[in-house]
Amino acid sequence: MKRLENKIAIITGGAQGIGKATVIKFLSEGARVIIWDIIEEKVLQLKNELKNEYLDFIKTDVTDLSSVENSAREVFNQYGKIDILINNAGITKDATLLKMTSDQWKQVIDVNLTGVFNCTKAVAPYMVENKYGKIINTSSVVGIYGNFGQTNYVATKSGIIGMTKVWARELGRKGINVNAVAPGFIATEMVATIPEKIITMLQEKTPLGRLGDPSDIADAYLFLSSDEAKFITGVTLSVDGGLVL
Repeated sequence: MKRLENKIAIITGGAQGIGKATVIKFLSEGARVIIWDIIEEKVLQLKNELKNEYLDFIKTDVTDLSSVENSAREVFNQYGKIDILINNAGITKDATLLKMTSDQWKQVIDVNLTGVFNCTKAVAPYMVENKYGKIINTSSVVGIYGNFGQTNYVATKSGIIGMTKVWARELGRKGINVNAVAPGFIATEMVATIPEKIITMLQEKTPLGRLGDPSDIADAYLFLSSDEAKFITGVTLSVDGGLVL
């Protein structure tokens, strides 16, 4: 039997990068996957590429609680349950403190932190009703150790670690596991904007000698979403190749 057989999984930001890798991984393990994203064109390209009847899409703006609540209700009405929520959607708007604008701060907070709050608040009641659920939030290695020029991004990723611990305490007795994954530097579109000399330096500092692949993070999401992790909650799992050792 596949590890996610008959599970209903929502993946935010599933159109590209880590989200796309997770969609592919979860489908291969038997899950019905619903992508929540605003990049409709890329999701439709992915659907056409995979041609998998177990992949669905609901255009959803995670910064808008009403949009998220409507999408959660639609999933529940169609499938009768929501088993897994992967809060993967995220953006960057990097600048040093002295150069960061209020808009750059707000945009990242709205997607990366408020978006995670909105999605979890909308989905958790359905999990409570079913007395079962797996919620995985995407933090980052920089949320633990900080990073130059990323005040807004680091604030969100540190905040996610705190929210994960709170929700693990609040929802554990209701049958829901809440965990976070803290990726290191992963070879995605987001990292592609980093200068090559910085990428080389990061590879040299990483004990495993490479950047992560999106599938490395998808594997971590899969483990925490499976029954193999049924006694794990409130943790932040670093998947960074040993970068911060």
